[in-house]
Amino acid sequence: MANLKTTGNKAATAASKTLNNGSTGANSRTAAASALSQTHTPQKQTSAAAATAASKVLRDGRTSTTSKSAAASTLAQARGGKK
Repeated sequence: MANLKTTGNKAATAASKTLNNGSTGANSRTAAASALSQTHTPQKQTSAAAATAASKVLRDGRTSTTSKSAAASTLAQARGGKK
């Protein structure tokens, strides 16, 4: 079954803020860019690289809540694990 989730308005705003912040790390930027690219496009799914970056962002205690919101949206749109 296809994943038809898209990035919501709050997550898209968080992703935009993350990308506009000059001190944002590479993993946060990757996750935020993936979340923004999936706004209003249910056909797109998170790549493995973006999902890995989002996972690292969520596990990092130094990451802002804004970046974590974007990363969570990215992971929500990833395909499930190996079957």
